[in-house]
Parts: sequence; C-alpha cells; structure tokens
Amino acid sequence: MHYIDLSHLLDGQMLPYPGTSIPSVKKTAEINTLGYRETSLEITSHTGTHIDAPAHLFEDGRYLGQYPVSRFAGKAVVLKIPTGMKKITWEFIDDFKKEIEASEFVLFNTGWGDFWGTDKYYQNYPVLDKDSATYLTTFLIKGIGIDTPSPDPVNSETWDIHKILFTEDIIIIENLFFPEMEDVVTGEFYGFPLNIKEADGSPVRAVLKVE
Repeated sequence: MHYIDLSHLLDGQMLPYPGTSIPSVKKTAEINTLGYRETSLEITSHTGTHIDAPAHLFEDGRYLGQYPVSRFAGKAVVLKIPTGMKKITWEFIDDFKKEIEASEFVLFNTGWGDFWGTDKYYQNYPVLDKDSATYLTTFLIKGIGIDTPSPDPVNSETWDIHKILFTEDIIIIENLFFPEMEDVVTGEFYGFPLNIKEADGSPVRAVLKVE
C-alpha cells in the first residue's frame, strides 16, 4: 500500500478565493539570530485544501468539532471526470453507483487542480449540478471532495450545492489535488481538520491510502 498526498502547498504566494484575504506565512524567528525557527500564519478557515462544515452556511449548522474524528476518514472512491465536462451530472455519477455504495467519501478528479496558482483556477471550473448533489444525498456517505474551489460556481450567491449536501450532513472537501491516476480509484481517505473552536471550516492534510 502507499499514501497519496491530495493537498496543495500552503504558502504566502497562493491566490485566495475571490473576495477573501491573502494568506500570510512569515518567518518570525531564525536559527542564526534567535537559535530557533518559528513561523507566523494568518489564514482563514477556508484556506487551501480544506473542509467546509454545515456551520459555514447554516445558522444552526454543525461545526467540525461536533463530529467525532472518525467522520473525517473512511473508504473512498475517486472518479475521474471526462475532460470538458463542466457540470457533473447525476447520470455520470449513476454509472458508479456500486462503487459509491461501498464508499464513505466520493472524490471528484476533474483535473482542475493543474491550474492551482493561476487566475484560471477560479474561472469556469467544473461543478456539480443540483440533480447530482441531490442524488449523492441518497447514499450513506460522510463527505464529498473536489479538486476545484467549490462544488458551486464562483459567482453563486445562493450556494445551492453546498446547501443540498449540508442539509443531509455531508461535509465538503475543496481544493484537492490529484496526480495522474486511473479513471476509478478506491482506497482510504483521511482529511483531519484542526481542532479549532466553532470551526466552520479548516485546512486539512488530505491523504488517500491505496493498495
């Protein structure tokens, strides 16, 4: 077995989601001056590869800390989305019904992670449509993940896809990165958030363990 890192590097040069603050990663102590190293981090709870909790959009939604840590790990299937498909449909997902029924996380490999660090990353990226999001809620899954900024369009003001999933207590992992892999891959997913009080989201180190 081996482990695949699905996380983007978190640094001070990364482009933030439009309208959010630029992350700050600064050295505050160096060995040659103070005898030790230390780094200051100023980031939002939705920086880089991260998890969204229902509290992100719902007044009475659950925070990440209200879930047991087991909620952030489990059997996963990675589905490679055909090049050019900008709306992931329920018909496409239905082709993998058997694999999803055996999984706790459904991860979508659209290839969009290749544009990370460029302006294109936040423009016209692949998303789920309402029917596919609703269809996913019929499975007993813990969460979905995608290698784009969001399962909703960047200009959305209603965040319909988030809300459909959150209503069924399905967490969302965003800004994943997938290396070259087969069209369908199964394994164990791990994406543990920081233990932050009232966390509406948190950066994670997302990892896939495969045979």
